[in-house]
Amino acid sequence: MSSRIEGLSALAFVGLLALLSLISLSQPVLANGSTLVLLDDMAIKSTHSLFFKGLQSRGYELTFKMADDASLTLTKYGTALYKHLILFSPSVEEFGGNVNVQSITEFVDNGGNVLVAVNENVGDAIRELAVECGLEIDEEGAQVIDHLNYDQADDGSHTLVVATGEENLLDAKTIVGEPKLKPLLYRGIGMISDPKNPLVLDVMMGSSSAYSFVPTKKITEYPHAVGRNTILISALQARNNARVVFVGSLDFFSNALFQSPVKA
Repeated sequence: MSSRIEGLSALAFVGLLALLSLISLSQPVLANGSTLVLLDDMAIKSTHSLFFKGLQSRGYELTFKMADDASLTLTKYGTALYKHLILFSPSVEEFGGNVNVQSITEFVDNGGNVLVAVNENVGDAIRELAVECGLEIDEEGAQVIDHLNYDQADDGSHTLVVATGEENLLDAKTIVGEPKLKPLLYRGIGMISDPKNPLVLDVMMGSSSAYSFVPTKKITEYPHAVGRNTILISALQARNNARVVFVGSLDFFSNALFQSPVKA
């Protein structure tokens, strides 16, 4: 790991892995650590390499493929080929091969864990999967905006949001680790969760001053999500203990935000 990742950035990396313990990816490999990673751009393999290397260092075998690869399949002769599925392919409109929303939900029903990261460019396939998991993602182009809690490196849109453990994370140490972790950077879209779904956990929420909206638009209607109802990270624990985690920020896992010191 680069020597540049120190201080706050190292804590952010540790905090991220603590969040991912929810889907068992940061736990030691007991039997099958095979993980399929679907991308909508192979460049993500490089721009998010620290995250992937962190998983590989824990024994997880990562197989990278494009999300629209015609050869995609999650099972063979009725047997799951992977234990975990990572979807870093927010813009995909339709998965390739034999993978679709139904096959992914069946994958979860059979005990597989799924991590999904999106951004402001969300395709129909991911939106449909989100609905199946008790989530609704904001409209295309929207981002979480917070005029009070943003990083100094922000471009003026106040979309490089600073999230702290005490204010933004779910109060559950077994899921998110120590609540006093130093701040994390988030740049992505907002989500809302179904309050009637008992299987859904809001893992990281926006601050009271946050909302999700298209930054370039004048606000003429009530935003999709406002305040702590703005979900940044959500998780669903299926009745068979399989987990699905949705993160509204693909950048959250990027080398750039891992390595960036927070200056709120």
